[in-house]
Amino acid sequence: MTLSSAVALIIFFIMSFAAASTGAVFRPGAWYASLRKPGWTPPNWAFPLMWSILFCAIAVSGWLVWESGGLAAWPALILYALHLLVNAAWSFLFFGMKRLDWAMGEVILLWLMIVAVIAAFAQFSTPAALLLTPYFAWVTVAAALNFRLLQLNGPRGPTTA
Repeated sequence: MTLSSAVALIIFFIMSFAAASTGAVFRPGAWYASLRKPGWTPPNWAFPLMWSILFCAIAVSGWLVWESGGLAAWPALILYALHLLVNAAWSFLFFGMKRLDWAMGEVILLWLMIVAVIAAFAQFSTPAALLLTPYFAWVTVAAALNFRLLQLNGPRGPTTA
């Protein structure tokens, strides 16, 4: 690996974990604990574990596209960067604003953007596109959980916590 390739990989990890950082800033806390949840809700420990793995895959995926496409991949990489911003917004809406309804709309947008990023990345690197499929699957589960939490708790959840 060349120095420029290593620097690019580091930049993609920085971008990915910058998006992930909102999950550290806006934490579940007592409000989330007080929500009524479906029986199929993943255990709390699964979320940081899965997201850590997925954000690594997201970083490597972007780097693979940069490595294979270079400047020709800029449109796909701009979409990638925008999708990271949308990803970052979910924790703020859900845990920060405590708005299950706004988070639901946002996760639908994120889901659609992941599909678009996968399609854009497939033009440059099949492995990059495939690396995003577990992310797509996890966001599908997250969207279903968000929807069910919205059904069980209303748009803002419990107001006493």
